Amino acid sequence: MAQKTRELVGERVDKLIELLNKAYADELIAYFYYKTAAILVKGIHAKTVADQLEEIAKEELEHSEELAERIIQLGGEPIDDWDAITKNANYPKIEIPEDRSDYAGILKSVHVAEQGAIEVYANIINFLQTEVKDPATFHVIRHIMGEEMHHEEEIETLLGV
Repeated sequence: MAQKTRELVGERVDKLIELLNKAYADELIAYFYYKTAAILVKGIHAKTVADQLEEIAKEELEHSEELAERIIQLGGEPIDDWDAITKNANYPKIEIPEDRSDYAGILKSVHVAEQGAIEVYANIINFLQTEVKDPATFHVIRHIMGEEMHHEEEIETLLGV
């Protein structure tokens, strides 16, 4: 167990691990939906949309790995059961339109997910600034949040917003 790391983070380390595990669950679910949408999207602009969704899916998976690594460094364990992942996620489901050629609908769905992720990471940053002084976790979360903001911007560009 990461005794010194836990000691440095302080008594709220278990709450921090809980928040990180919820974000970890969100990232795995986001990966699943982005990857699935990239595979299923159809129509004349499918390649463009699929390529963007595929790229974001890859980054969401990387985020889950970064979070899992930090959870372990803090002496915790990442959630390891799909039912527990969906139960603990902040956002357990993304509503993807049944019409796979509804690009705007698909993009609006993932846009809402990105905005939710930004809010989750903003809340974790607030927790880190007020409850726990953990610069290593702060760095990880700030990095992930920046990428989520970039995803939001990319999706808005595709939507013409």
